[in-house]
Amino acid sequence: MNELVTKIGTPEVITFGESMALLIAEGGKGLEYARSLEPSFGGAESNVAIGLARLGHASGWCGRLGNDPFGQRIMKSIRGEGVDVSRAELTEEAPTGLMIRENVAGKSSVYYYRKQSAASRMAPEHLDEEYIASAKILHVTGITPALGASCADTVAAAMDMAKRHGVKVSFDPNLRLKLWGVDEARKVLLPLAMKADYFLPGLDELKLLYETDSMDAILAKLDELPGASVIKGGENETYLYEKGKLTAVPYFKAEHVVDTVGAGDGFCAGFLAGLLREYGLEESVRLGNLIGSQVIQAVGDWEGLPSAAEIERLLAGKGHVER
Repeated sequence: MNELVTKIGTPEVITFGESMALLIAEGGKGLEYARSLEPSFGGAESNVAIGLARLGHASGWCGRLGNDPFGQRIMKSIRGEGVDVSRAELTEEAPTGLMIRENVAGKSSVYYYRKQSAASRMAPEHLDEEYIASAKILHVTGITPALGASCADTVAAAMDMAKRHGVKVSFDPNLRLKLWGVDEARKVLLPLAMKADYFLPGLDELKLLYETDSMDAILAKLDELPGASVIKGGENETYLYEKGKLTAVPYFKAEHVVDTVGAGDGFCAGFLAGLLREYGLEESVRLGNLIGSQVIQAVGDWEGLPSAAEIERLLAGKGHVER
């Protein structure tokens, strides 16, 4: 187990999923014209785990990576951020997935090379029920079940394990239309939402999943879920919906938007950190909004995630001191 996490204690939040090698075209040029690619990595679940660790909370990430230079680099990097990777695996069975990204004229495009990746071969037998039972929260996303039937079974099994042991379940549907169609996603994601204590969709995702643009119709569907729902992507605000009550929580204004990728993962990290600190749901959403506003001011999936000290400084209204 990672030394830093050992000092903090057993992971409070456990998550798992696909982390991929990432190459980013530099200089604001398209891939066709870029002369260099900056290496990094990314994955919704590992982004959240890193975000929590930077905020001072013990987190654990599980996943399968190829035992190749990309996988080894990712494993070392996640561990280096203070995340427990004791249940993650480097396997010879398949390679690490790869994504390549370009940012041109303020728009980001991502190209995936992940078919038959190590992560796509996750199965329920790769889960450690005792490990999940030791946490306070299990966080999963809808990206993992989109990778294949065995991955979908793994997410459902993990949620069931958590529920058996009184572990709260956080679920971000993270709809990825490059991985599957809406009809297929709907059949898998909506039953998973029924297992969640905290459902964290985007407003656009809900319109697709529930096949309606009507907010009233969407809220009626959310009323059928057992947990609280947090709707990201509203008009300058995030919506908290619980027990028939809708609360709008304003965004924090970002001074300089650089890269919007990873904003939702930053939000999830902040929201979960709020829950761990025993904030109310509204205050937890507010913290999630603040973390998300910081992520979009840096390039990369997780690099802009702030530390606890940086957040305390922002909340106290103290500016950056250069010298």
